[in-house]
Amino acid sequence: MKFKKVGVIGAGAWGTGLAQAIARGGHKVQMWAREQDVVDGINKNHENKRYLPGYPLSENMSASSEIKEVASDKDFLILASPSLYLASCAKQLLEVEDVAEGKTTIGVITKGFITSVQGPKLVLETLEGVLPECYKKSLVYISGPSHAEEVAMGKLTGLIAASENPKNSIRFRELMTVPGLMVYSSLDVIGVQICAAAKNVIAIVYGALDAIAEHSDKFGDNAESLLLAAGLNEIQTLGMAMGATHPETFTSIAGVGDLEVTCRSKYGRNRRFGQDMIRTDMLDKFSDLDDLIERIGEIGYLSEGAVACKYVHEIAQKLGIKLLICEGLYRILNKEIKPTELINRLLTSGKID
Repeated sequence: MKFKKVGVIGAGAWGTGLAQAIARGGHKVQMWAREQDVVDGINKNHENKRYLPGYPLSENMSASSEIKEVASDKDFLILASPSLYLASCAKQLLEVEDVAEGKTTIGVITKGFITSVQGPKLVLETLEGVLPECYKKSLVYISGPSHAEEVAMGKLTGLIAASENPKNSIRFRELMTVPGLMVYSSLDVIGVQICAAAKNVIAIVYGALDAIAEHSDKFGDNAESLLLAAGLNEIQTLGMAMGATHPETFTSIAGVGDLEVTCRSKYGRNRRFGQDMIRTDMLDKFSDLDDLIERIGEIGYLSEGAVACKYVHEIAQKLGIKLLICEGLYRILNKEIKPTELINRLLTSGKID
């Protein structure tokens, strides 16, 4: 096998974990990070102490704070910036010759929706509007039940590489066929993206229920499974309404697999966000959802589900579909109802009003 040169745009936990897995397979991986301490830590100490502390990184990995350097002369690029910053990062790639000419195969691991004047858009739709025309229907979306910590350790993980260009899906599948990863192809780019974004919304509510259940004689494991199943149903309802092409996407690792691990894992930031809503009254310092999104850095970790919740609400209203769990979280984050009150209503009556 010929080893490849890979650039990763974004050095958060998931970007670092996937970069580590690819580097472990013998490929040369260079990461871009805004923060100089992250760059120095990766280059000098082979560790990302800010976003993935405690996990030694491969000698095949390096980092730079120059995005054009990381994107240049690469066989593959993986965009890993948070959804709030993805479009601005992509615009900087337009000055990179290989990207401008369509020579680099590009994949994306960012989860969520992206705002626009036309309303919320999916990640790939947004990028197709920024990147050169040659990337239309050729980008690859990578998702699945994949906490960064376990990927970095080499624990077995399954991923989906979804693209309307089957050859590019296969290219990424071959790149990521390394120890610890099992990768499958999909043509359902819409369904896989919606699973990746909406499961974070469900996981916040799950985390809140988990914290409530610690001191409740009403809720336990059975209620949590009820919520998980109902959440999967809402994700599928949203996905099919938005144009997902394969119903089986929602019962695959992209759907139920990713939802389950996000809800139940100790590593899940969205589950933690839900728990913190109950345990620390974290929402008290925010006036509404817009204020929360504006000041989300004050939380200390990024909950993509809190951002995605706003856009799921807007999409559901536009499409005229009913998503009780997602709408309930929107009302919680918008300070219209208390978390405990909402969950009691939802699980005892099946209503949020």
